[in-house]
Amino acid sequence: MTKTILITGTSSGYGKAIAELFLDRGWNVLATMRRPDPSVFKVQSDRLKVLPLDVTDPDSIAGAIADGVAAFGGIDVWVNNAGIGLASAVEATPEAAIRELFETNTFGVMACCRAIIPQMRKQGRGIIVNVTSSVTIGVMPLSAVYAASKCAIEGFTESLSYELSLFDIKARLVEPGLAPTTSFGANTGTRMQGVFPKDYEGFVQAFFEKMANYPTPYCTEAEVAEATWSAATEEGERIRYPAGADTNLLAKLRWSTCEDHYLAKIRELFIPTTILPAPTPKPYLA
Repeated sequence: MTKTILITGTSSGYGKAIAELFLDRGWNVLATMRRPDPSVFKVQSDRLKVLPLDVTDPDSIAGAIADGVAAFGGIDVWVNNAGIGLASAVEATPEAAIRELFETNTFGVMACCRAIIPQMRKQGRGIIVNVTSSVTIGVMPLSAVYAASKCAIEGFTESLSYELSLFDIKARLVEPGLAPTTSFGANTGTRMQGVFPKDYEGFVQAFFEKMANYPTPYCTEAEVAEATWSAATEEGERIRYPAGADTNLLAKLRWSTCEDHYLAKIRELFIPTTILPAPTPKPYLA
């Protein structure tokens, strides 16, 4: 029987790549986005349905589930990919921006999980894949709010995986690295305005200069899609699926070294040794 996957945030980037990979490998795909646009996909198919879904709107989530079940009879895998980014100094981050991040990256994911779990329980099976970030493994400067919104989902998903095992439902994590080939950074929009006070400007510029010379390649959309495929199809009890050479570097540091060594290497990777006189910064984070 053909399996069905629902993915949030498929208008571009990782979500689009995930949808296209599963479609290419014979799955039914429910590609959801806030403003549905089937034209973003080059291939049209009876196995592809583009649906509206706003993860901050419970009625929208319920509607997508109902439409998905009506289209294909059930949902075997749910991928929470939709998210928004932010790089900022904590003291200058507006309260509204903090809440906006958590509404989408944290509460939206939780709401989607709470909505699809009863459906999966009735089916007696299912897999939930929550897409977080490499920043949950190796936390970098200027990402405190974003990291908090994603780290919350790491703990949430691990705990969820234990309780859902009672019903043969798996909860897993895909952890992408930085994403210069996607529009994720550009989509931060007005949230990036005024979030770096003058006293931070030299550090900010030096930090992004350092990130431009990272010791590994950055993550690609294809790597995230493949990691999601593994998370959606593998047997066993594995929870975390790092995606990209940059994420795997951080995962090795986090999980196979002592705390002192980990912290020393993280400072080496992310903390500038020279503070530059900075023009207006051009930040990017994923």
